Amino acid sequence: MGKGDKKSRRGKINNGSYGKRRPRRNSKTTVVSEDQSKK
Repeated sequence: MGKGDKKSRRGKINNGSYGKRRPRRNSKTTVVSEDQSKK
């Protein structure tokens, strides 16, 4: 449990990886449908 632990959040931050404990942030990208843009 710590910086070397691959299963802990702190270990994933230190290792630079993602997983169940440290999910990637979802960037909300809204796509404008073509029907609205052609008006």
